[in-house]
Amino acid sequence: MTSKVLPLAEALIACPSVTPAAGLVFDCLEGQLGPLGFEVHRFQAGEAPDGPVENLFAVRKGPAGSRHFGFAGHVDVVPPGEGWTGAPFAPEVRGELLYGRGAVDMKGSIAAMVSAAAELPPEAGTLSFIITGDEEGPATWGTQELIKHMRSVGEIPDLILVGEPTSVNRLGDMMKIGRRGSTIIWIEVEGVEGHVAYPHLADNPITRLVHMLAELKAMPLDDGTDWFQASNLEITDMSVGNPAGNVIPARAHARLSIRFNDLHTGAELGERVRAIAEKHGGTARQVIYGEAFLTPPGAFSALIADAVEAELGIRPEASTTGGTSDARFLKDLCPVIEFGLCNATMHKRDEAVAVPDLDALARIYGRVAKAALAG
Repeated sequence: MTSKVLPLAEALIACPSVTPAAGLVFDCLEGQLGPLGFEVHRFQAGEAPDGPVENLFAVRKGPAGSRHFGFAGHVDVVPPGEGWTGAPFAPEVRGELLYGRGAVDMKGSIAAMVSAAAELPPEAGTLSFIITGDEEGPATWGTQELIKHMRSVGEIPDLILVGEPTSVNRLGDMMKIGRRGSTIIWIEVEGVEGHVAYPHLADNPITRLVHMLAELKAMPLDDGTDWFQASNLEITDMSVGNPAGNVIPARAHARLSIRFNDLHTGAELGERVRAIAEKHGGTARQVIYGEAFLTPPGAFSALIADAVEAELGIRPEASTTGGTSDARFLKDLCPVIEFGLCNATMHKRDEAVAVPDLDALARIYGRVAKAALAG
């Protein structure tokens, strides 16, 4: 099968890069970008437990005053797990499909970006690659550190395209113009342990936790907006760890996950949860993983839709569904939209991408970059 993108994708997949990725996969990407005239900056950031993390920023400068377009993504992958038909890091083409961990999420997209960049002359404008080794993990020392680096060297794109697998049923049917925010909150209720036959001498924290969680689940959030689905609060864990059947425990724990739209902020939701927790004698500890954001439909989304239509004859739906991505950080730099391959097999065993889709995606990325640089 003749494909410009396939050898690039195979080379990246062949580098084991379970998050946090480092070393070999970055060597491979640098080896692809260097001959195209990109100045490659690699650095590690962070300490244990979430670091160190390797990141890469590569830039090929255009004429003075030219526009700057950024390709963004990650080379780390989730653990492959068991039960693969082949070896997850030994890329294999069977029929029209390329199999391997990262084929869809998102080494295939990065290979398409590199192929697109190879077709654009330097005089078209400034191109950059914003690549982290820790998107699938905590993301503490990844794209956020890349943003600091880009600001320090004065290289801020006018537009950024993230290559996450956004397509659903066929390549090109969906792009992401925003994402809901995400926060996790840990609840703890202290009680007084005691014998179940003498409840008046104890204080059962489970009872108070159950009432607290019922109030939290009943807490009104919203009905959604024009571009976002309704926010939702889910109880993802309850634990006591009580080995004895005749003992009222001393404490009980729970964990909440809230996915929220742009009617809220993470801090505001955290305060609401904290107030209810304290009302029932509990405490709440929160981590905000990202705020909701929206790149309103306009020139950038139209540019991507035009490129998809020119190559595939369809126009992608603009959506904010799904989980979070590093676009939640990059939106602080400039308008950002996500567009990439079909996501049906991402994070699954026997992850695979259609080879023709890789080449079509490269052509779409090339159209997008060319039009974005032209202004």
